[in-house]
Amino acid sequence: MGIMKIFLLTICFLSVQTGMVVIAQDKKQKPVYLDDTQPIEVRVQDALNRMTVEEKTRLSYAQGKFSSPGCPRLGIPELWMSDGPHGVRAEINWNDWGYAGWTNDSCTAFPALTCLAASWNPLLAEKYGYAIGEEARYREKDVLLGPGVNIYRTPLNGRNFEYMGEDPYLASELCVPYIQGVQKNGVAACVKHYALNNQELWRGHIDVQLSDRALYEIYLPAFKAAVERGKTWSVMGAYNKVRGTHATHHKLLNNDILKGEWNFDGCVITDWGAAHDTYEAAMYGLDIEMGSYTNGLTSESEFGFDDYYLGKSYLKMVREGKIPMEVVNDKAARVLRLIFRTAMNRRKPFGALTSEEHYRTAYEVATESIVLLKNGTGKKQPALLPVPQGKYKRILVVGDNATRNLMLGGGSSELKVQRVVSPLEGIKAKFGENVVYAQGYTSGRPMYGRADVIPQTTVDSLRNDAVKKAMNADLVIFVGGLNKNHFQDCEGGDRLSYGLPFGQNELIEALLKVNKNLVAVIVSGNAVEMPWVREVPSIIQSWYLGSVGGEALADVLSGDVNPSGKLPFSYPVKLEDCPAHFFGEISYPGDSIRQEYKEDILVGYRWYDTKKIRPLFPFGYGMSYTAFEYSKPAVSAKTMNADGSIDLTVKIKNTGEMVGKEIVQLYIGDEECSVLRPVKELKDFRKVQLLPNEEKEVKFTIKPEALQFFDDKQHTWVAEPGKFKAYIAASSSDIRGTVTFEYTQ
Repeated sequence: MGIMKIFLLTICFLSVQTGMVVIAQDKKQKPVYLDDTQPIEVRVQDALNRMTVEEKTRLSYAQGKFSSPGCPRLGIPELWMSDGPHGVRAEINWNDWGYAGWTNDSCTAFPALTCLAASWNPLLAEKYGYAIGEEARYREKDVLLGPGVNIYRTPLNGRNFEYMGEDPYLASELCVPYIQGVQKNGVAACVKHYALNNQELWRGHIDVQLSDRALYEIYLPAFKAAVERGKTWSVMGAYNKVRGTHATHHKLLNNDILKGEWNFDGCVITDWGAAHDTYEAAMYGLDIEMGSYTNGLTSESEFGFDDYYLGKSYLKMVREGKIPMEVVNDKAARVLRLIFRTAMNRRKPFGALTSEEHYRTAYEVATESIVLLKNGTGKKQPALLPVPQGKYKRILVVGDNATRNLMLGGGSSELKVQRVVSPLEGIKAKFGENVVYAQGYTSGRPMYGRADVIPQTTVDSLRNDAVKKAMNADLVIFVGGLNKNHFQDCEGGDRLSYGLPFGQNELIEALLKVNKNLVAVIVSGNAVEMPWVREVPSIIQSWYLGSVGGEALADVLSGDVNPSGKLPFSYPVKLEDCPAHFFGEISYPGDSIRQEYKEDILVGYRWYDTKKIRPLFPFGYGMSYTAFEYSKPAVSAKTMNADGSIDLTVKIKNTGEMVGKEIVQLYIGDEECSVLRPVKELKDFRKVQLLPNEEKEVKFTIKPEALQFFDDKQHTWVAEPGKFKAYIAASSSDIRGTVTFEYTQ
C-alpha cells in the first residue's frame, strides 16, 4: 500500500474521531477539510472559496429528471428530489418520465393536503410532515416537493386537492408545522407553487394581473409563513406569468419579496420546465433549474442539460461580465446551504418506510378531516348517520370510487402504495357479509391527457343494475365524486364543469326514486354541484384519504369516530356564485394570454359575506354526531392600542352523548375603514375535544396585527383606529357570539 494511501486512510480515521470531514484534496494535493461542527455559513464560504466559476454555475441546473449536481472534485454530493406533498413518488428513470420499475419504492399514501386542511389541526399537520419526511429520508431524498399552498380560487382548478383551501390564515397555520415536521428529518420541504398558480389551464403562460392588496393579503401569506416561521429550505417557482414575467424568475416575487422582505436564505427551484430566459433566471432569483424543454409532465426534447437556461448560456454570460459575480456566488451559496442542510447532514435520522406509525398518522388525518355536510332535516327526513351495527340487514354500496385506487392519476402526485384499503373494503370489514356492491357508473381507466368515451350501453347497464339492487336494500351508500383522471382533480388541466361527471347525478336521482335511505359520500378535492342536496338525507365530504382511507371512512360512517372535519373552502350553489367566475372569462380562465383577478381580496367566504350570497355550504362548516353549546364571549378590555392586545374567552360545552371535537373559529371585522374590507376574516381557531357534558374555556389573544390590511399606497401593513368586531363562530356563517372593541394608536 502506498505511503499517500496510508496517510489518507489515517486522516479518514482521525476525521471520524474528531468530526473533521475530509472531502477531497485541493489542487496542491493537500487534504481539504470541511468541519461539520462549524456553522453552515462558515462551511458555505469555505466551499465557495475553493470552487471555480464553472463549478459554481454547474450547481444551478439539473443532471437528471430529479437530481441536480454538487461538486464532485470537492466531494460535495448531488441533491435528489421527489414528488410529492402526500407521499414519496415511485422512482422515475434518470432522464425520461417512465417509472424505473423498482420493487422497493412503494410508500404510504397520506391524505391529500386539502384533506389535511379540513382537519384544522396544526398538531396533526406536524405529525403528517414528520411521517412523510421519514419516508423521504428512508428513500434518500434530499428535497420533498411540497407542501402546496396556492389559494383555492375556483372549484374548477384541477390541482386544488394538493392545496390547503381558500383562506390564507388557515393555510399558513397548517403549512408551518408540516414543513417543520418534514425538515426534522434532514429533508427540505419545497413550498409550491410560488406564486399565483391558481389554475392548470394555460398554466405555462397565463399572465395574472392583480392588485398589491390581493397579492399581500390573500396569495402570499402562506408562503410568507412558510419562510419566516416554517423556515423552509426551498421554494418552487410557478409556471404562470405575473404582470408580464414568468413567476419562476420574477424580480418582484423572488428578489424583492422572497429574498428581500422575508430574508429567505434557501433555494428557489423551478417547477419542471418553468424557466424561459437565461438573463432573467440568473438575475431574478432562480437558483436551481429543473426539467426545462419539457412540458413539466410528459414530453421530452433532444436538448441536453447544458442547454438549459442556467447551463452553458449562463456560464457564457458570466464570463462576458453580463452577470455579476456576486449573483453567481449568492446562487451557489444557496445551493451549497441546501446541500449542507440535507445531503451532507450527518446528524439526520435514518428514516422509516410504510411503518405502522405512518399508517396510524394517515388514519388520524383522514378521520379528523372527513366532513359531515348533512344528516337529516327532522322527522320528514331523519338522519341516517351514524349507522348502528346490525340495524340494516342489507347495505348496498354503489359507485366507482368505492373500489378505485385513487392514489393513481392526478399527475405528479401519483403514488405507488404498499397498502390500500378501499371504501368498499372498509365498509365490508365494518358491517360484514350483509354488504353488497354495484358499480353504478364507470369513469374509465386512470389516465392523463384524454378522457375515455363510455358507451351508452355500458352506462345504462351499470345504472340499471345499481337501481335493481337498491330496491332490495335497507340502506344505500353512494361513493362517488371526482377522481384523478384528466379534467377532474388532476395536474395539467382544469375541470370542464362544476357538476359531477359520468352521469352520477342521474344515477343518484334514479337511486332515490327506489330507496330514500341514501347516504352520499363525495370523494373529491373540490366542491361539486349538488342538484339533489335536498333529497339526500345524509351527505359526507370525503377526500383522497390515502392508504387506509376505507378504514377511516367506515369508522366515521359507523360512529366509531365522530366526524370533526370542517370545510377549508366554500361550496357555492352554482359556479356563477363563485367570485372568480362572477366577472366573466377575463377573470377566469382569462383570454388564454391574460387574466384579471377582478374579485381582488374578496376570495371565498370574504366574497359571500360581503356580497350577501348564500353558499351551499360555508367555509369552516362541518357537522358532528354530538352538539356543542357556546357561551357568550368576553374580552379582557374594550380598548387596544398599538402596543397592546386583548384576550377573548369563550366556553364550549358538549351537550350531546358522544365524545366529539369542535373547531372554534375567531373572525375579526373592521367596522369602519378607508378601504374596502371583507365583513370578517379568520384570525385564529382552536380544535377542542370534549367528553359528553364536558365544558372547556377557549382563550384567544388578539394583537394589532390581526386588525391590519395592506396599504398598497404606502406599501405597508396598517391598522386604522376605530371600532372592530370579534366573531366567535362554528363556521363563517354560523356566528355564536360577537363582541366589539376599539383600537387606538
